Amino acid sequence: MTGEDSGPSGFAAARLHLLRQEERSGPPRRAALARLTDDWLAALTTAAAPPRGTALVAVGGYGRGELSPRSDLDLLLLHDGTADAAAVAALADRIWYPVWDQGLALDHSVRTPAEARRTAGEDLKVQLGLLDARHIAGDLGLVTALRTAVLADWRNQAPKRLPELHELCRDRAERSGELQFLLEPDLKEARGGLRDATALRAVAASWLADAPREGLAEARRTLLDARDALHLVTGRATDRLALQEQAQVATALGLLDADALLRQVYEAARTISYASDVTWREVNRVLRARSVRPRLRALLGGAGKAQPERTPLAEGVVEMDGEVVLARTARPERDPVLPLRAAAAAAQNGLPLSLHAVRRLAATAKPLPEPWPADARDQLVTLLGAGEPTVPVWEALEAEGLITRLLPDWERVRCRPQRNPVHTWTVDRHLVETAVRASALTRRVGRPDLLLVAALLHDIGKGWPGDHSVTGETIARDVAARIGFDTHDADVIATLVRHHLLLVETATRRDLDDPATIHSVAAAVGSPSTLELLHAVTEADALATGPAAWSSWRASLVADLVKRVAGVLAGDTPPAPEPAAPGAEEERHAVEALRTGEPVLTLHSHEHPSADHPEPEPVGVELLIALPDQPGVLPAVAGVLALHRLTVRSADLRAIDLPTELGPAAVLVLNWRVAAEYGSLPQGPRLRADLVRTLEGSLDIRARLAEREAAYPRRRGVTAPPPRVTVAEAGSALATVIEVRAHDAPGLLHRIGLALEGARVRVRSAHVSTLGANAVDAFYVTGEDGAPLAPEEASEVARTLEAGLRGR
Repeated sequence: MTGEDSGPSGFAAARLHLLRQEERSGPPRRAALARLTDDWLAALTTAAAPPRGTALVAVGGYGRGELSPRSDLDLLLLHDGTADAAAVAALADRIWYPVWDQGLALDHSVRTPAEARRTAGEDLKVQLGLLDARHIAGDLGLVTALRTAVLADWRNQAPKRLPELHELCRDRAERSGELQFLLEPDLKEARGGLRDATALRAVAASWLADAPREGLAEARRTLLDARDALHLVTGRATDRLALQEQAQVATALGLLDADALLRQVYEAARTISYASDVTWREVNRVLRARSVRPRLRALLGGAGKAQPERTPLAEGVVEMDGEVVLARTARPERDPVLPLRAAAAAAQNGLPLSLHAVRRLAATAKPLPEPWPADARDQLVTLLGAGEPTVPVWEALEAEGLITRLLPDWERVRCRPQRNPVHTWTVDRHLVETAVRASALTRRVGRPDLLLVAALLHDIGKGWPGDHSVTGETIARDVAARIGFDTHDADVIATLVRHHLLLVETATRRDLDDPATIHSVAAAVGSPSTLELLHAVTEADALATGPAAWSSWRASLVADLVKRVAGVLAGDTPPAPEPAAPGAEEERHAVEALRTGEPVLTLHSHEHPSADHPEPEPVGVELLIALPDQPGVLPAVAGVLALHRLTVRSADLRAIDLPTELGPAAVLVLNWRVAAEYGSLPQGPRLRADLVRTLEGSLDIRARLAEREAAYPRRRGVTAPPPRVTVAEAGSALATVIEVRAHDAPGLLHRIGLALEGARVRVRSAHVSTLGANAVDAFYVTGEDGAPLAPEEASEVARTLEAGLRGR
């Protein structure tokens, strides 16, 4: 860049033109942007008449030529100390101020080579930036000498600095999470991101160890391309791939949709994460060997070279230097079971599989025959049953393509994102985590092998269109047959996959006192042994999903359901439902409500111990309300709770008939579990006062909720799918079950209650379930005569309710 093109306006125009050239994206554009910036800064430096012994140096990402559209410029003004300090300061001003005038972020410093080396010795981040130092203008010899000295310092200090760098990477991962699993990942800071890729370059520069290079450059490019597109889409210097920008970034990169973008980003992060694991393991091995060798030489008197000990673990598999490697006699080309045997041995012993061993297995092992021999199936079950050590071993196999070779259907779920924020992991990692959780439950079941394989396959259908449970049933049956299970066992595994959500959905959304509920589950499960396995799969799946998916409360509901279904499968007949006898406290409340004609209300905090948590686990606050039977109770109570920012976790509403001189009188009893959205719980008297005012009509809940919502600006985010209201087939013989699936929001239960009141139906009971941002609520309703609704009437109620919720 020369002449008038080197001016601020010329640089700005050229830069804008370059960023608008869609055909020049990726590495070519980053390189061109770095050259353009170099030329402009060089012209600025030359125009400032720099004194002798000075140079402008690009460091960090700019030094590597990795300039994204909104990247900072990392610059060092280097001087040899001979120039006047005022002249150096003036030179700095004549470079820094034009950069700021362009609106570019600048990270700058002015140092002599000795100062730069001393600062690098004190600050690891400075040293990492100097490893990528690149000359822009001025004294080239000064820059070359600094680069040489910094590299020499880095290599000499590697035994001390590399553990420090490793700790820095671990701390960053702790703060930012793992890029390959995050719905809104930080492309730079998260584990497996750009900072980790830079750390691997630094390790390689130390000459102490090197990263597996296959796929690493492409992974780095993928993340840089995504960051470029993110900068252009948002117009901001951001590294966080927020949900609301993912579709635009995907379009900018020519990808199908946001899921395709996340999957590509996850695969890149997985490559970098695995390379990091291998590299840091090698660094630690080398440093450990260096610390041991002098002592060993002293013991041996300087004679001979000690060979690492090789401990046999399984046929063809040994442990050496803290890793699982292949025995010298191993012949992968003749032993197709060896990959699974080595993996099982590694997991069982809590050891990593060596990179060399995995690559040799991937390159030379023959495919397993179909169906698999019994030994192969046993080794897979052993691998899955090892618990937490299974995860890194599985990742090592997956990094070299061995998992998809063993289980071709795995390709469909590999790195597949899950948009539901309840889920912590991608689909494939969730499946492995479920097997890990199931390994702790194997003592509870008669067939641990079926449990572990079903846990691994329960969501395998998520890689295909349609209901993943239905699709997964077919895939699981095929996989089970391929890996050597007989027809009966394959059918059991398929049944577990088909119904892996049955227990938790039924327990939290259906009336367990209704015989139809119990009989429907018993018919789906078929046998006590399958029920036993399904109970364990349900728990493992929920525990592997995330903290919002399982609790002592859910566990107790599922256990109650399993007990009832087991009775039916054993030949017992569940008793016909009768009006549940009220507890002592409920009866006292009901009598008092009937006497006063007003609501009676109390709040109780309950704690439940569990097997996993011997200490009592708080599961919510119980809200008990009794009041004379009257229209509008459900929306009134739900509205008051929403007004006081209380979230409803479960809801039960039923009528109790109490004798009076004039005959039986109905009192409604509500037993709900609630939690505060934030802050402390409101006082019971305040809730009661607002409930009385609402029922009297002096408090307009609907208007108050609308006012509060209008007072808060809507946040940007992913548009929630529209609500869906259905009639559950064969849900109950005594009532019609209306199921509502919608985005959870304050006042949702209030709106549903109003709609059901408007449809002139009575709510017998409500079963509220909230998972993350999704509400799945089931309402047992009858007509005014107390009988289930006719099919046409039920469908009309569902349509009306759905239309009302959509039209909000």
